[in-house]
Amino acid sequence: MFPNKNRKVLKKKDNDYKEKVIDLRRVARVVAGGKRFRFRATVVLGNENGKVGIGIGKGSDVQDAVNKAKTKAKKNFVLIPLNGRTINHEVEAKYSAARVLLRPAVEGHGLKAGSSVRTVLSMLGIKDITAKCLGRTANKLTNAMATIEALKKIKSKHIGK
Repeated sequence: MFPNKNRKVLKKKDNDYKEKVIDLRRVARVVAGGKRFRFRATVVLGNENGKVGIGIGKGSDVQDAVNKAKTKAKKNFVLIPLNGRTINHEVEAKYSAARVLLRPAVEGHGLKAGSSVRTVLSMLGIKDITAKCLGRTANKLTNAMATIEALKKIKSKHIGK
């Protein structure tokens, strides 16, 4: 009946993930009475410590689409081995029409990348890198996915005997 004052209340803390909406589009479905509009959101979620994910969500309003995209991004996390503030070696990858080249850089160089590639790398926690989109496409989603594919190819640093 009486609340126990010594009992600790466990709160589910919100994880230390940062989020960034990289693409927001209005999509339409044609029906007999005209067009039905919905929203598609693409969200990058990361902890700035080697963990990043991309999610796509659709909803009747923007907030609904963003929340669904965040939920899907949490399910698609990738762990990437980092070498301090950069990556271990040069890597290139392709996803659909997008091609991305990632090169490690010395400390203090900065994050030299554009568009959604920059967003993915900053959410991952990389501070020094040079990146280049080699594909023709300007689609932010495919460029972000190509970046994830390139990051998956990174091998962890082998420690010798």
